[in-house]
Amino acid sequence: MRMMTSLIALAIATPAAAQTLAVTHAEAWTMEGAEPVKDATIIIENGRIVSVDAAGGVPSGATVIDAGGKPVTPGLVNGATQIGLVEVSGSPDTRDDASTDERAPGYDPSRALNGNSTLVSLARADGITRALIYPSPSRHAPMSGEPVFARLRDGVDILDRGGVALYAVIGGGAWERLGARAQQWTALRKLLGDTKRGMAAPAETNKKKHKRGGGPPGDPLGGPDDTIRDVVAGRLPLAIQTHRESDIRQAAALASDLGIKVIIVGGTEAWRAADALAAAKVAVVLDPQVNLPFNFDQLGARQDNAAILTRAGVQVAIGQAGGAIHANYNAGMALREGAGIAVANGLPYVEALRAVTVNPLAIWGRGGGTLAPGADADLVVWDGDPLEPSTNAMNVIVEGRPVSNRSRQDLLAERYKDAR
Repeated sequence: MRMMTSLIALAIATPAAAQTLAVTHAEAWTMEGAEPVKDATIIIENGRIVSVDAAGGVPSGATVIDAGGKPVTPGLVNGATQIGLVEVSGSPDTRDDASTDERAPGYDPSRALNGNSTLVSLARADGITRALIYPSPSRHAPMSGEPVFARLRDGVDILDRGGVALYAVIGGGAWERLGARAQQWTALRKLLGDTKRGMAAPAETNKKKHKRGGGPPGDPLGGPDDTIRDVVAGRLPLAIQTHRESDIRQAAALASDLGIKVIIVGGTEAWRAADALAAAKVAVVLDPQVNLPFNFDQLGARQDNAAILTRAGVQVAIGQAGGAIHANYNAGMALREGAGIAVANGLPYVEALRAVTVNPLAIWGRGGGTLAPGADADLVVWDGDPLEPSTNAMNVIVEGRPVSNRSRQDLLAERYKDAR
């Protein structure tokens, strides 16, 4: 049972800007080296880390959290989930993950994020402090919409940043309205290519095009959608959820041909294209637990996927962990278990920690995820190895402020513990 001490409860009630926290006697995984700092003191002020020093001193008046020699890591980051958008997948009134509007290619999930979702509090209790929230396939193929970043602070407002990428899905029957896989890639390349050519056209030509209603559907002026423009200009990445080797190689070729940043989400057979992905600087967000094919696109599933990609120089993060159900309902537990499975299949321990801290933030353009001076103060005190499913998050700190790590399951267990 996860219980907050009265000291932490007092800290929660204190304004973040006014408090100084000191986490003492920590085995601090700073993510700046391959080993933790032993007996570290981590000083936090105004939402940021001030220092991480072995046997460091504690400022006068600071609120102290004694880690007791246990591991302290940056807050974990789920690289791809839908917590805050989906509560019960079988209940349509609790699903806000996809657009049904055929007139517009974009869907912005930031307007639907629900910080009061029981799945959010459960993920936070498992050490998740940030997450990439992605949209499901829309009726306006090829694009699903614009994923956002969530910060799992207390309260309903968990939006960290919106519009961090453009999201598409290819393969596995995802684009049934477009038909064959070749049509899917043709449509995607045409959309990006037309946008690039439109951006290169003289301003007067674009004005005339707007007047006669040219450009992609959904743009009220008839010009390219701003998000697609940002992808083509290299300001935003294009995330492609896909699994088959041939599609992954197509994605790498797309990145090279158009000079854009591409992220693979899923990537069950990415290990087969590790060379192409590394050459094109395409990152992969994957689930290390996948060892059996869910469909014919995943016949090459293997649990050392992350290790092979990392050795090849591909940046790897963990997301969609645990399969269709656990990717949301146990977004924290499945993430940690997936990282542990990756270690068991050849991924170095520190690389597995990076895959759930530094790497997802870097891949999605947010940055951070370290315990270093000046870094955002998102961190977790654990009662054991964070990559072991039986380990609990004892203290969760978001934006320099301790937050509740009690889930609805905890509250129900307390309520009925004496029931006969």
